[in-house]
Amino acid sequence: MIGERLEDIVESRELAAPPEPEPVTRESADSAFLEAVGLSVHYGSFRALKDVHLKVPGAQITAIIGPSGCGKSTLLRCFNRMNDAIAGFQADGQVLFRGRDIYARGIDVVDVRRRIGMVFQKPNPFPKSVYENVAFGARINGYEGRLEEIVERALRHAALWDEVKDKLRQNALALSGGQQQRLCIARALAIEPEVILMDEPCSALDPVATLKIEDLMRDLARDYTIVIVTHNMQQAARVSDLTAVMMMAEDRAGEMIEFSPTKEIFTNPRQKRTEDYITGRFG
Repeated sequence: MIGERLEDIVESRELAAPPEPEPVTRESADSAFLEAVGLSVHYGSFRALKDVHLKVPGAQITAIIGPSGCGKSTLLRCFNRMNDAIAGFQADGQVLFRGRDIYARGIDVVDVRRRIGMVFQKPNPFPKSVYENVAFGARINGYEGRLEEIVERALRHAALWDEVKDKLRQNALALSGGQQQRLCIARALAIEPEVILMDEPCSALDPVATLKIEDLMRDLARDYTIVIVTHNMQQAARVSDLTAVMMMAEDRAGEMIEFSPTKEIFTNPRQKRTEDYITGRFG
């Protein structure tokens, strides 16, 4: 048995059912909501991902961990086609969202990115007011109705409303780092996505702000499917339901070596390379 220093933070959690009605339920978690099927990625002649298979269930948090350079962020960005603009990018295989390949011909990429939102490593609020940051996505997506209600709802969902309700017209860049990151989450929530991708969302934050984001992630998992890339294994242990482990193959392409419930990954992994990584023997 390994990972004993993590056992105090890897606890069995009773998974609460999301509010009704919801398109994704805990009961449907065994079926894939978002799925990579034989996914390989090249940037020109370099192969960044090698034959990745990953089934992400709905209404849970899936963490992707592994050493630097193993393709974690590349995989995450494949889930909403954020790699498309990179020169030389080519994806082979499939990425299925609700059973439909998002790389198939005729797919509306803008709609994909609306339904599968993204939160980046560093907070990136626009140099506009708090209100305009949240309203921006809804406005350009043609949402009708009162923007004030959309902004308030998104800020409440991001656990930020009470801190900024009297600062809505102030520049978002005046907020703290943790507040800025929650604002970016609110901006993503305002356009009502079904999936939220998070790429190292706490790496630029202090421990107090990190804890707030982690608490927020657990709350959001009642209503959203969340996939998080993190170098912080304690964070993966604290917040995720499932963990995927990636490593570099001999040709330096990223490959998935293990995918299991988080508690199993950190206490009884099947792969020796996983054990070596999470116990600090390499990586």
